Amino acid sequence: MSNYKRLHPITAISNFLKELKQLIAPIIIFLFIGRGGQKESIWEYTPMFFMMLMILIVLISGIVKWRRFTYRLEEGELRIEYGLLVKKKRYIPFERIQSLDLSEGILHRPFGLVKVKIETAGSNVPEAEAELTAIKKSEADEIQQIISEAKKSSVKIETNDVTFDVEQSNEIIYQISNKEMFIMASTSGGAGVIVSALLAFISQFNEMIPYEKIFKELSHLVESGVFLIIFLIVLILLVAWIGSIVVTLIKYNGFTTKLSDGNFIITRGLLERRQTTIPLHRIQAVRITENPLRQLWGYASVFIESAGGSVADKESMNVVLIPIVKKSKIPSILGDVLTDYNFHTSFHKAPSRAKNRYIIREILKVLPISAGLAIAFWPIGLLSIILLAFFAVFGLLRYRAAGWRVEQDQLSLRYRGLLKHTIFMRRNRIQSMMVKQSWFQRKLQLASIFSTVKSSGTGKTSKVYHLELSDVNTIYQWYRK
Repeated sequence: MSNYKRLHPITAISNFLKELKQLIAPIIIFLFIGRGGQKESIWEYTPMFFMMLMILIVLISGIVKWRRFTYRLEEGELRIEYGLLVKKKRYIPFERIQSLDLSEGILHRPFGLVKVKIETAGSNVPEAEAELTAIKKSEADEIQQIISEAKKSSVKIETNDVTFDVEQSNEIIYQISNKEMFIMASTSGGAGVIVSALLAFISQFNEMIPYEKIFKELSHLVESGVFLIIFLIVLILLVAWIGSIVVTLIKYNGFTTKLSDGNFIITRGLLERRQTTIPLHRIQAVRITENPLRQLWGYASVFIESAGGSVADKESMNVVLIPIVKKSKIPSILGDVLTDYNFHTSFHKAPSRAKNRYIIREILKVLPISAGLAIAFWPIGLLSIILLAFFAVFGLLRYRAAGWRVEQDQLSLRYRGLLKHTIFMRRNRIQSMMVKQSWFQRKLQLASIFSTVKSSGTGKTSKVYHLELSDVNTIYQWYRK
């Protein structure tokens, strides 16, 4: 593929829509400015003309960008030339390319096209190293094959002291079932996200929505009875919950994880079909996460902390390897693939004298709020004591979750926020380790451990509080070796 190629013409439309999205607010303003009675002067048409001119300029720039963007594979490099006014060139050697991530949007599928994102080693930048917005699937497959063949000069990929055998394979290690899809969708906890997004969207129209009138109507509703208000709140939460189920089903439809030639290839999505490639040697840590609802049923999710990728695309550095599965099955699924990790770990727990530290720490977070409610709404405000009890139980759960284990070259930590996390790290992947000890911890011979692995440009820190001081020193000395 040494001849220069252009992207599919649909790219011009994609460029146009991408730029137009930035102009939605000005366009809406101009539309409302132009509304009203009869136009008595030509100047009253100015906002409409200006809006149409902006749209025309955006359309022309989208077409020009498409025409000036070319790419080719030549002399072991992916060579891209682009630019609206100034011609730019970007040459990416094959050996620097870590993965090609493919996705199919609504605009791509009717034409049999895909979008290709090129991720390179150490590309800790706000966006992907390069992106081919719309090319044919056959061309994407050809690019993948050429780059793959060029990088197979060695039979093994070696990173530090970890060696991964690269074999010709295409093994499905996980495929989501209908039952798992339903459980994941109904326990996703995305209702709050949808409500927040709805409120954020409404807040963009402060000048157009008659809030005073709405508040007056709401005051009448309050007067009509508390039960009606409760019903409306429950209805909103129910709609948000159903919405979160729909979003989850669309996002994770057909989720499949394959092992192919030393890479995890993850495919998912209904409206936008995405394919993400994660080289095994780019894995920094494996994390098992359990939310409270799924934990009751024994289900968990598996994430990979991955080096490289773009900072803006969080999915490229915090990859969902298995969205939902019985926790007991995880060692058998991953044990034969990630052979350098031991997932059958038994944890050392925090000492019993740390229990009160966990509980008191959580109670102190809400004590001012509880006291304020009790004083402001006396005597009904005394019910806020329930809030203290809830956080005391939460502190107890955090204490029970805390744990650690060192085995040869692996550190395993377990801790809980709202979610329970179990993270497995190889020593040579840990970027930094820190020990902290407060005055209260010093009196009880306790300490906290913080361990950070590389995860794109930021890093992912795991922290376990109030462990035995001697245990923390054991972990730290193990790392210093």
